[in-house]
Amino acid sequence: MKHAVARLRATRLAASAKPFVARGSGPGRCPGCRLAASHCVCALRPSLPVNAGVCLIMGDIEALKPSNTGWLVADVVPDTFAFGWARTAVDPALPALLADPQWQPWLVFPAEYAEARRVVTQLPAPEASAACGRRPLFVVLDGTWSEARKMFRKSPYLDALPVLSLHLAEASSYRLRRSVHGHHLCTAEVAAACLALAGEGAAAEVLGDWLDVFSAHYLSAKRSVPLDRDSPAHQRLQDLSVSG
Repeated sequence: MKHAVARLRATRLAASAKPFVARGSGPGRCPGCRLAASHCVCALRPSLPVNAGVCLIMGDIEALKPSNTGWLVADVVPDTFAFGWARTAVDPALPALLADPQWQPWLVFPAEYAEARRVVTQLPAPEASAACGRRPLFVVLDGTWSEARKMFRKSPYLDALPVLSLHLAEASSYRLRRSVHGHHLCTAEVAAACLALAGEGAAAEVLGDWLDVFSAHYLSAKRSVPLDRDSPAHQRLQDLSVSG
């Protein structure tokens, strides 16, 4: 069964007036991981229980990009939801999700862009969330930095949500796209940090390994360089797939 990002990608492709052409978008790709068949990682795709959910609000062509890491989040977190963003329209399923009483939404964005009263830097203990019957739902704006800022400013249905501001000591290790801001994290890194804050350390580590392995395969295929299939991240995912 396709996950939410795969379904959004299929919908976006079906709506395109012309074919989407980008590096890595050609034939010979695995539909499960979007990599060249010779570098497919589907056999290592992790599976584990995750209590938290992730809601991805994605820039117009973000789901189409082979380097998008929101796809990796949906691979690991079973309750991942994905919506395309538009300034003048909103999928009614999105505000309905944010209002669903089983979820406590947290909009993940830097504190300096939000009113101080909305900003939090820590989450309630998992026991407290369980006691009130609401699971954490991390709302992540998935796009370029300029797209994410526009989504934050021009999405009224997000205005009432508490803003979770992450403060991480380490710079991003994402290697598939360049950013002028070394401290900006990719979507999978943001989601992993949120999972760790929610007390889901195992899921955070697995998502980090999945990002590392996907990146290694992606770059090996792109640059025609040897692939280290014995890296620690590979081995941990292999062990997980065997034990699962």
